[in-house]
Amino acid sequence: MAETRGTTVLRRAGVDYRLLEYAYSPGGAAAEQAADSLGVERERMFKSLVATAGDRLVFALVPANAELSLKKLAAAAGAKSAAMARPADAERATGYRVGGISPLGSQRPLPVHLDATAARFERICLNGGGRGTIVEVPLADLVHLTGAVSADLQA
Repeated sequence: MAETRGTTVLRRAGVDYRLLEYAYSPGGAAAEQAADSLGVERERMFKSLVATAGDRLVFALVPANAELSLKKLAAAAGAKSAAMARPADAERATGYRVGGISPLGSQRPLPVHLDATAARFERICLNGGGRGTIVEVPLADLVHLTGAVSADLQA
């Protein structure tokens, strides 16, 4: 597979990442599909969601098997409310297509809120910027590159 903006960011930063690929199929639960296809624990595979918190777009990274609490995301982002972004808005802001959205190499840098359960793992998996493209990265490097802030985000 060709390099993505996400993998370019990792390579240029000298991050020791592992590229994983799977056969993406459109529909819901892409992160769970990726975890199952790649043999990765669903708790360690994080989905990259784009939401509106107050008047700005943000990333919410939560485990594949978890549901995002919009109320908790709003609190973490210092907003009164949060809602899932429209797919067209998420694609326009990130430059990625739904199913391949990543906080790594996002066209427009957005605040990143990372579910606190990520701290249980030295390395986590998330979309690398393309449908069927997953990267396994050291948690510390992901936090450094994205400025991710840890918070309880699960419903």
